[in-house]
Amino acid sequence: MKGEQEAATELRIVGNKTVLRTKSMDDAEADYSWRIDPELAELDATRPVTLSFSEYLRYHRDDVAYPSPWSVRMAIDTDRGQHIGNCMYYDINIEKLQCELGIMIGDRNYWSQGYGSDVVKTALAHIFTTTELHRVYLHTLSTNLRAQKSFTKSGFKPIRDVKRDGYEFILMEIWRKEWEAANPVKTLRQTKNFTAFSTSETAPQQDTDPLMGSYSKSTQENPQ
Repeated sequence: MKGEQEAATELRIVGNKTVLRTKSMDDAEADYSWRIDPELAELDATRPVTLSFSEYLRYHRDDVAYPSPWSVRMAIDTDRGQHIGNCMYYDINIEKLQCELGIMIGDRNYWSQGYGSDVVKTALAHIFTTTELHRVYLHTLSTNLRAQKSFTKSGFKPIRDVKRDGYEFILMEIWRKEWEAANPVKTLRQTKNFTAFSTSETAPQQDTDPLMGSYSKSTQENPQ
């Protein structure tokens, strides 16, 4: 494979209702409010952040300035520019050509209006038309029926139950060939300039969050 890591480039991916873009320092205040929220933390199968905003800001600054080569973190904006959540694909494995997907709609004013589903569809279109990854998977809490419905609408299929850290998840996945079969027009329009991840690196370690631990413990929150 060739090319630079996508995480080092500026992204702006336009969906029907949402725009996925590169994270910035301007996102810190909203991100902090969501990460200290007990309800959102429960949906994320983790604990609320207990740091002060100034302490959190140091971690956020590092995330923006020094992105991991094994994850792509994006802010979710509405088509009018309102920041309403975050999306990322991570644990990028260049040998297995797969990654894990996570999404959070943090602003409750945008729940149950199709924004989460649009984010998932937009992210999948981006991954399968601009990278060489073949499989996208996620873990959703077994009790989060709304999320499961949203993911199923986007083409994900349940694979098996997973128990981890006292939580019960459902592993779901979608393969490139399945996505291409369901989206022939988008497939025909795809660019040949794939995002390529360098094979000179060693296999990725689990992408971790110094505030909460591993993201793979809590890969999705509340797509509506």
